[in-house]
Amino acid sequence: MSLLFSPLTLREVTLRNRLWVAPMCQYSASSSGPDIGQPNDWHLVHLAQFASGGAGLVIAEATAVVPEGRISPQCPGLWNDEQRDAWRRVVDAIHHRGSLAGIQLAHAGRKASTWRPFADQHGSVPPEEGGWSTVAPSAIAYEGYAAPSALDAEGIAAVVEAFRAAARRALDAGFDVLELHGAHGYLIHQFLSPLSNERDDQWGGSLENRARLILEVVRAVRTEIGEAVPLLVRFSASDAAPGGLTPEDVAQVSRWAIDAGADFIDVSSAGLVAHQQLQVGPGYQVPLAARVRELAEAPVSAVGIITTGAQAEQILQDGHADVILAAREWLRDPHFGLRAAAELGEDPADLWPPQYLRAHRVRKA
Repeated sequence: MSLLFSPLTLREVTLRNRLWVAPMCQYSASSSGPDIGQPNDWHLVHLAQFASGGAGLVIAEATAVVPEGRISPQCPGLWNDEQRDAWRRVVDAIHHRGSLAGIQLAHAGRKASTWRPFADQHGSVPPEEGGWSTVAPSAIAYEGYAAPSALDAEGIAAVVEAFRAAARRALDAGFDVLELHGAHGYLIHQFLSPLSNERDDQWGGSLENRARLILEVVRAVRTEIGEAVPLLVRFSASDAAPGGLTPEDVAQVSRWAIDAGADFIDVSSAGLVAHQQLQVGPGYQVPLAARVRELAEAPVSAVGIITTGAQAEQILQDGHADVILAAREWLRDPHFGLRAAAELGEDPADLWPPQYLRAHRVRKA
């Protein structure tokens, strides 16, 4: 059997393969009214199709732990029980189609309250059009966005509590795996990076101080969810900007996170500053995953323009990662898992939905 289609066990959860769906923002939840922040039919069909397509784990998009933590007004949340119940319907659909379900818990910090990317406007949404004031470790704006307010100690404690409460709702909704979003320039990443954190208290300065928020969140969530449930953390392993985070920094924080109760590191990059410089190409973030895996001695996933079964398998065979996360390739082909298995000559018995078996073999004319 290929590594890509071999099972992986994390704590008491066994995933059927190592080709997973990365969290992908859809900006399609209700933005006002009694169903604000709730996933809907779009999310159900969007996520369940990947389970039918052979994914081992389907991770739902960045889901805000508080209203002001949404990236856009149309982003989903998990700060109330109505949202929990709406997510349960999505989770049931993923399970029914053979995959496990994960969710990424997030707080956008200074990158919150922005127009969704397919809107006509760009930048921060003003309050009169449904936006809100944002928060961050320091009162430093992301370029082109409104300036945030610096969180005080009470505000930081409230963020930790919000992650804990959202984790409980995620479990009650039926999610099998939880991920904390510490990447892409959102609040936890903002605390981690010296480019956005200029505090001179216990939350700023040294790497250990800047990592305090993610470690407190990990500990709070682990205490809440118990010992059986896997906990992933997504980090940007590089800010791709002078003076920013390096893979060595993130490997150290990853070690601390594992010690605090995390199980797995999801390695991505960048997103913190507008002046980042990235060289993008097939597998361009794989070296970052490999470096963090080597230094942190922890299991990691790789992501970033991974588009074929052979490419994904080679990354695993080379020891650069333990799991492949893909995003846009699943959008292009919701049956990426079935295709990748065929490319590798695999025939996992549980991969094809029985409704699709008539297409499992292409008959010769």
